[in-house]
Amino acid sequence: MPYYRSVGEVPRKRHTQFRQPDGSLYAEELMGQEGFSSDSSLLYHRHAPTAILAADEFTPPEFTRTPNLPLKPRHLRTHKLDTGGADPILGRQYLLANDDVRIGYVLADQPSPLFRDATGDHCLYVESGTLRVESPFGVLEAVAGDYVVIPTSTIHRLVPTGEEPVRLLTIEASGHIGPPKRYLSVRGQFLEHSPYCERDVRGPEAPLLVDGEEAEVLVRHRRGWTRYVYAHHPFDVVGWDGHLYPWAFSIHDFEPITGRIHQPPPVHQTFQGPNFVICSFVPRKVDYHPDSIPVPYNHHNVDSDEMLFYTGGNYEARRGSGIEQGSISLHPSGFTHGPQPGAAERSIGADYFDELAVMVDTFRPLDLCDAARSCEDDGYAWTWARRA
Repeated sequence: MPYYRSVGEVPRKRHTQFRQPDGSLYAEELMGQEGFSSDSSLLYHRHAPTAILAADEFTPPEFTRTPNLPLKPRHLRTHKLDTGGADPILGRQYLLANDDVRIGYVLADQPSPLFRDATGDHCLYVESGTLRVESPFGVLEAVAGDYVVIPTSTIHRLVPTGEEPVRLLTIEASGHIGPPKRYLSVRGQFLEHSPYCERDVRGPEAPLLVDGEEAEVLVRHRRGWTRYVYAHHPFDVVGWDGHLYPWAFSIHDFEPITGRIHQPPPVHQTFQGPNFVICSFVPRKVDYHPDSIPVPYNHHNVDSDEMLFYTGGNYEARRGSGIEQGSISLHPSGFTHGPQPGAAERSIGADYFDELAVMVDTFRPLDLCDAARSCEDDGYAWTWARRA
């Protein structure tokens, strides 16, 4: 994250004696990216964060990936996946994946286990419901419309907190997720042309300080999964400071960039990851040239697959295609896509679009996972062939 935070108790100088009330030293933990060459945070534990009592292989829920064959646009109805009794981590149903990113969906009503993903960052989008994200850094409360970014190797627990289950779109990277570099100065400050800034970003504000013995933590790593038993609960941090921590940002705080004629998807970019980007389509004033056509033109992105998650409002370009709340469309590289028949003509004269959607564009093909095939609308690919 591009700005510094200090939470709880920390000593004036790094790597110096910092003692507990009983006279023993707090245990430092430096958590950093790219081998001491990028963002990091320094955490102070009551107990050694290295003390484990057991380590066993763990078999996670399985899923399979198959190519998008025959190559065609897809429509997934995520609400058809609703099941009861799921937690937000082990209950995820994976929809689309490649070697850079895994995209899933979950309707969760139970707390997750303690979990650490040592393979990459997570970005969670809250479609509905409320969620508490617990970690050694503290607590983040998330509500509908929030993105939550959880850095690689952060031990965390996800706890649904409302009367209704929480619905999450989950984006798991093989590397790091952050603001686009073009939004940031050389020192990491958001620039004036950025559609959001530091004031819109929320981080943990106080230590969580869980005292406990023998905590189980599930870890996904580059060779599989392991279940550790730690001698002490990992949320025993009395203070930390740095630039690396879980953070939240509301899609409702994204300030849309508009123009006289239709603006391309890069103006909606919110985050970047390894070989993919995440964009936010929000309610906005649309094109104001007297001859403008507000909906997108037909386009063929030869280098990327486009996934769009529809999470509110009315998406004008897809009217008549069966798209609904919670739908996902996949428009792959190799297929020219655009507005549904009649949408361009209908949009002329519109001055405002009331739509909410999250887009993931990947630069390697997305495979289909089991859950995607189980909730697919098989008629979507042929909707452009009907008469306007």
